[in-house]
Amino acid sequence: MTSLSDRVRDRRLDAAPSRSQTIAFGASGFPTQLMAQTFSAFVVYFYVSHLAVPATWVAAAMIAHGILNAVLNPVVGTISDRLRTPWGRRIPWIGLGIVPLVVAFALVWMPPELPVVGLITWFLVVVAVYDIAFVVVVLNISALFPEIFRTTEERARGNVPRQIFAIFGMVLGTAGAPALYSAIGWPGMALVLAAVCLVLLVWSFFGGMIERRIPDAESTASSEAMRWGDQLKYTFHNRAFVPYVLGSLFVQTSIAVILAAIPFYVRYSLHAPEGQGSLLLGAIFVTAIPSIMLWSAVVRRTSPRTAVLWSVAVFGVSVLGYLAPSNVIGAALVGVAVGVGVGGLLQLLEVMLAQIIDDDAVRTGHRREGAYFGVNGFVVRGSVVLQAIVAAVVLTASGFDAALGDTQPDSVDGGIRLMLAVIPLGFTALAWLCFWAYPIRSRDL
Repeated sequence: MTSLSDRVRDRRLDAAPSRSQTIAFGASGFPTQLMAQTFSAFVVYFYVSHLAVPATWVAAAMIAHGILNAVLNPVVGTISDRLRTPWGRRIPWIGLGIVPLVVAFALVWMPPELPVVGLITWFLVVVAVYDIAFVVVVLNISALFPEIFRTTEERARGNVPRQIFAIFGMVLGTAGAPALYSAIGWPGMALVLAAVCLVLLVWSFFGGMIERRIPDAESTASSEAMRWGDQLKYTFHNRAFVPYVLGSLFVQTSIAVILAAIPFYVRYSLHAPEGQGSLLLGAIFVTAIPSIMLWSAVVRRTSPRTAVLWSVAVFGVSVLGYLAPSNVIGAALVGVAVGVGVGGLLQLLEVMLAQIIDDDAVRTGHRREGAYFGVNGFVVRGSVVLQAIVAAVVLTASGFDAALGDTQPDSVDGGIRLMLAVIPLGFTALAWLCFWAYPIRSRDL
């Protein structure tokens, strides 16, 4: 009787994945986004408001979290590329990381009764484990994508369920978590969400995460011999990757600025209750789901470069619409148009990165999915810093003062609309220029 380890070891993908394998692989998008969105949206509120940890301490801990996460991405990626086991390069990382990831996520919201110093220590330790496990699992899942789906046609179709699952995870992470902690408390919320994440990750692992039976011979030999310095040198010298990663950074910054500006926009520009911000976010995400399938059809008929240029243009022009509305309904209608562009970006950016990895393998003989996804994750983390700078500069320059409540000076409305529409358009224009310089014009190599 074969063991579970043997069954995992003997699984190999010989041709295009089946529909059930594609859906199972895509299911990983739900728990990873659910954990990421819940953590980013509520962890500061939980520790500052509920546990009374000083905000400056939590801010310092979050900075440490961001630095650790950024550094881990390229390190884990390059190690993963060099790993050789009977179970493959990516599968051992994912299989060993799922349980620590889910447990650490739950423990973030379940600290014991401790003084403030103990709570911040708990936060630092548990979040460090969460960060390590998250990067180990999610980066290796991402690195499997170009290996499982080998052509633009396969990738366009294969990424659809993954991004749809991811959007539902984002929605539950931002809208469902408050309902849960209000009803059953923070520990109850943690246990429910952790259980959901564990079930979906296990299903995805056994049902859809399969490596190729015979890796490229050149890749096997050369990846083992490649030095760390060469890994980074070849990555940053790639003429396709540099414009891609800069364009991705500008796009992510634009989206981050919009998400940060919406609560201010609802309260101080539209003068609506804060809770109605969910209508604006809902309009974006609900529209993004069907638009993912639209952009999948576009890239199958054109090329990743052409499709990305169109989606960035749609997104950039749409965000400018936030200048006009005077009520939530009008802003939500703008969000519908924005969602079409967001759906394209969610669907297409990984398809383009997979094409870069293919091109690199042809040029160098290396398949280095881990290195590329890792460096991309490191660079894109800069969007958090850029978003914070934009928000601080705009709000300060416009005269915003939280102590004034809803009676802000008129300049605040103009500053918020600038932050929500004009500044994202500027970042999007920079992204469009980067993608225009992307040198790979064909659909498949």
